[in-house]
Amino acid sequence: MISFDVERIREDFPTLNEKVNGRTLVYLDNAATTHKPKYVLDAIKDYYERFNANPNRGAHYLGVSATELYEGARERVRQFINARSTREIIFTRNATEALNLIAYSYGLKYIDEGDEIVVLISEHHSNIVPWQKIVQTKKAKLKYIYLNEDFRLDMEEVSIKITDKTKIVSLAQMSNVLGTIYPVKKIAEYAHSKGAIVIVDGAQSVPHMKVDVLDLDADFLVFSGHKMLGPMGIGVLYGKEEFLEKMPPFLMGGDMIEYVEEQSTTFAELPRKFEAGTPNVEGAVGLKAAIDYIEKIGFENIQRQEEELTAYALERLKEMPYVKIYGPLDMEDRGAVISFSLEGCHPHDVATIVDTYGVALRAGHHCAQPLMKYLKAPATSRVSFYFYNTKEEVDIFIDSLSKVRKWLGYGS
Repeated sequence: MISFDVERIREDFPTLNEKVNGRTLVYLDNAATTHKPKYVLDAIKDYYERFNANPNRGAHYLGVSATELYEGARERVRQFINARSTREIIFTRNATEALNLIAYSYGLKYIDEGDEIVVLISEHHSNIVPWQKIVQTKKAKLKYIYLNEDFRLDMEEVSIKITDKTKIVSLAQMSNVLGTIYPVKKIAEYAHSKGAIVIVDGAQSVPHMKVDVLDLDADFLVFSGHKMLGPMGIGVLYGKEEFLEKMPPFLMGGDMIEYVEEQSTTFAELPRKFEAGTPNVEGAVGLKAAIDYIEKIGFENIQRQEEELTAYALERLKEMPYVKIYGPLDMEDRGAVISFSLEGCHPHDVATIVDTYGVALRAGHHCAQPLMKYLKAPATSRVSFYFYNTKEEVDIFIDSLSKVRKWLGYGS
């Protein structure tokens, strides 16, 4: 871990120096994707220039080197989340594909008629739609855990919704809309006491905090590389070996087989059983570099910077009488995501207008339409921070937001 100097760190990110409408980019859409430091970009470039080959197949130098890089990245991920074995680390395209893999491989095989699957109302569509398909196919039931008025989760509600019929509990550790960080460890303990397995969507948590799968006792964990400084197209599925062993393959083809006969096939051992076809070596190399960079910065520094920025932004937004915030108003169990609405202004208009000032934020339903309906908000605006953001950028955002209503004729 290095001493934290945000201005020095920002020099590592070429995109942050881009100009938008003649102004320096203020990038506040990190929950969607993060920018890549030169360290990650250089690692990917080095792979393609020196080691490009198909891993696990060629016996030549490049093939062996590519295999070593690919499997080295797997070991790095194992260390990062404290999994027991690299056999428990499956590379996917993203967290969405990882959730679909679990749903179709585990869910179709082990969910029966009358069983229940439980999710939170605040889930991303990728943690809702696959389970809708499973319960429709298997004649099971999908249940939702709702939030309290503080946008947090009461364990009483958890105990009501998770029953002896519950077979799967799948939840995000942190909401991509509300910023709420949920007590996953406590929920997992209760779910396990009812005989259910627990799937954790770490897309919004893994980039920002230390996640230990053994401490959480998660049966599965998924996350995406591009939300944590890595390239797009690489994600991770962690699964306890005892579950992965008994799950059928999700995709069929090359590299996931042991023997293929004319009428039958036997499959490779973990983790290759779930990695059909030519793998994304570039993505794995970039993800490893991203993990190296994050751990060099240190989660202690990352969380301190994000907490300061989020607390500051919340206080500035609270000063604006025409702003409504969706999510906890304090920093207890809260991440660096703030969703809000501006009275009389559509979120898409807000995003378009602040963009003229160089500010990039997100507008829409954030792939969480059930939550939007629950909140009675068809859409919201959202800012999300990472450790390379600054208080000066928050001030620019607030200043641009104050001009939106004038643009739309409200006068203030």
